Amino acid sequence: MKMDIWSVIPKRFRAKGIGVSLTIFVRALLNFVGLAALLPILYLILDSESIHSNTTLNTIYQTLGFQSDHHFVIAVAVVVITFIVIKNIINIYLYRVERDYIYLLYRNLSRRLFISYFGEGLQFVKRENSAVLSRNVNVVCYTFITGILRPIATLASELLLLLMIFLSIAIYSPLGALLAVVVFIPVAWLYFSIMRYRLDRYGNIENEAQRRKYRDVIETFRGYADIEINNAFGHQLSRFDQELDTIIRVGRKNATISMLPNNLTEIGLAVGMALLLIFGAGADSAEIKLLFGVFAVAGLRLMPSARNIMSAWSSLRYNHYTIDILKTVKADKEDRTNSVAEKISITRDIELRNISFRFDNGSSDTLRDLSLTINKGEKVGINGESGVGKTTLLNILLGLYTPTEGGVYIDGKLLDNELRRKWQNSIGYVSQSTFLADNTILANIALGCDEEAVDMERIERVVKAASLSEFVASLPKGINTRIGECGALLSGGQRQRIGIARALYKQADILFFDEATSSLDSATKQSINNAIEHLSESNKELTIVVVAHRESSLNYCDRIITLKK
Repeated sequence: MKMDIWSVIPKRFRAKGIGVSLTIFVRALLNFVGLAALLPILYLILDSESIHSNTTLNTIYQTLGFQSDHHFVIAVAVVVITFIVIKNIINIYLYRVERDYIYLLYRNLSRRLFISYFGEGLQFVKRENSAVLSRNVNVVCYTFITGILRPIATLASELLLLLMIFLSIAIYSPLGALLAVVVFIPVAWLYFSIMRYRLDRYGNIENEAQRRKYRDVIETFRGYADIEINNAFGHQLSRFDQELDTIIRVGRKNATISMLPNNLTEIGLAVGMALLLIFGAGADSAEIKLLFGVFAVAGLRLMPSARNIMSAWSSLRYNHYTIDILKTVKADKEDRTNSVAEKISITRDIELRNISFRFDNGSSDTLRDLSLTINKGEKVGINGESGVGKTTLLNILLGLYTPTEGGVYIDGKLLDNELRRKWQNSIGYVSQSTFLADNTILANIALGCDEEAVDMERIERVVKAASLSEFVASLPKGINTRIGECGALLSGGQRQRIGIARALYKQADILFFDEATSSLDSATKQSINNAIEHLSESNKELTIVVVAHRESSLNYCDRIITLKK
């Protein structure tokens, strides 16, 4: 597990992690010294004559010139309390160092996983379940921090403290140390041997159930209309209940397990003290009282330490699945957040040379040895039967898919990874189901732009060009009206017009439309087609590529390319 965790932690956090590990050692040392500081008070409580009989106490008494035992006791108490207070203040500061490191690491891991998933490309996003990806980014990273790293810090600190206490007891009383071993080692061994595999299994079961539950909830709300019309909510709810029951069942077992360390260590302490009384019967009263007191104080600190160690170990086993998920992060995807603003200006054409494409899990090519040229300023239609590869071809042109063979050339330059971002900055895209965020019309048109950076004059122009002016003017908050999740408060035509306005706001040299009117009624479809044709007529330099199932939807195109299987 150690190497797995180390591989998950980004390189720039590893050196600092070593420094944080030192704070764990210092905290353990401070806790030990704090416990040792109580021993003088214990001496004074159990043996009032120890002020003078104990060599160390008597030396301090004489050196500092005390004349009263009572004043000496008060001074010892004040010193011990002052030390404990200072020790705890330092402990809090060191804990804050550990806490800040852990949560900065959480931020980095969550962000890296988000970037890694996005960087895997369109094929990966379509293949995986978005609810699962969302949960991994939002929940799993946090669980790794709280269920793996924090328990590791606890485990390290408590083990160090436990070792220091044990060695101190061994030096003072070998019998007491032997008694601690006899009592606590069997308890710990029993717990670890019984719970080890159960915790692994419970953690995996809960993770899978949480993923399915997360997916069911998102799918239910996303498909509300279909689920309601088909009376399918009962089925969805039944699935939800099954996953919930699994989570609760596993949670109950884990809750019971989490109680065991406290119960077992308490029993162990009671057994140890009882054995000490039994075997100490008839021994020197003062000595046995002092040994009993030392064991009691040490035991009271050993008990929470042993409990924390077992609880931390349980958390590590239960949440081990998070490591496997985070190991999928690919470091080479980390730098995809660069904001390249540069564009490519098309002066001649877009050329596809002997393009073939096969999906990662496909058994045959979707496109094979396809070549075509799209000239600047052309209106080109692409049609064909369903499944022939129209959308795949468009995704290749958009730079979202990389051809298995052949290449895309922009004015003779190969569309490679270096050129892709600049190319995508130069194009506009309107899909069959335009992506709309749960935000305002303004934010959706100027997608990806900070509000203060939006060019409002350009917004007015593109709203007019996309025939949205009348609709926007009718809204109480105009362009600042929120449109709901996925544009739920808009009609199909309005959603598509916002998509057109977005493409125009980019000042794109080329516009791509993927079945942009296929889900609209005839009147709205004609209206959108007229808007696209008007755009082309008003800007002869604008290149337009339209994918449509029906050839009749492409009447305004200069030429139509028909794909066949």
